Amino acid sequence: MPALPQTVGRLGVQEEQEGRRAGQSWGIVKSWAWSPSGSPPESDLLYFLEGPRDMKSHLALFALMLLAAPTWAAESKAAFKPDLAKGQALSQSCVACHAADGSRGSPANPILQGQHPEYLVKQLVEFKSGKRKNAVMSGMAAGLSEDDMRHIAAFYAGKATKSGAAKNKDTVRLGERLSRGGLIEKAVPACSGCHGPSGAGMPSQYPRLGGQHGDYLESQMVAFRSGARGNNAQMSTIAAKLSDVEIKAVSDYMAGLR
Repeated sequence: MPALPQTVGRLGVQEEQEGRRAGQSWGIVKSWAWSPSGSPPESDLLYFLEGPRDMKSHLALFALMLLAAPTWAAESKAAFKPDLAKGQALSQSCVACHAADGSRGSPANPILQGQHPEYLVKQLVEFKSGKRKNAVMSGMAAGLSEDDMRHIAAFYAGKATKSGAAKNKDTVRLGERLSRGGLIEKAVPACSGCHGPSGAGMPSQYPRLGGQHGDYLESQMVAFRSGARGNNAQMSTIAAKLSDVEIKAVSDYMAGLR
């Protein structure tokens, strides 16, 4: 049995070697985050797979650092800063349909003021890619870069929302029922579950619907149901279960939310 001092000494040397190797590993993985591909070169993978005696501990360290690499890469990119003046300048081509500030223009076109910028960017990206179909909007989005889209979205999102109103008092109760509680018998969830009780939506997830043109909301629900609009599977499934009367009622009700 080796003497205690010798054993401690060997453990200390091994620990020091493992510490140096962990430090080298850390440096290698951090370098991947800033590489053009963000992926480890073959030589670095061999370093992990063939080098250490304590395979389990180093592979565990490797896995953890590999998972962290995208975070370092994201943090290394400068945060996007929207230019509202540039967004306003770029939005001049939008004025004919959406008014100068994205406010209450034609009921056939959506109100953009106060809409979540993440949602607006998503729609522009999908108009450009063809995922969402609209000949006019596809043409408008074709020449925009993603930064242009962010500038425009920030410009409209920064405008104060204005209240709308329901137009048909006879369907308000049905619209309210759909919005607040859904239809259990049709397995239709409440609109408020995603868009909120006031229709304010959730940034980056669900659009603001409160105060939106009822006619526009109705047209989009019909498009989801028919498949003419196919960029949201959840909405297509929900709309497929609703009748014309139900779609009209909930669309008109949402227009009056504030």
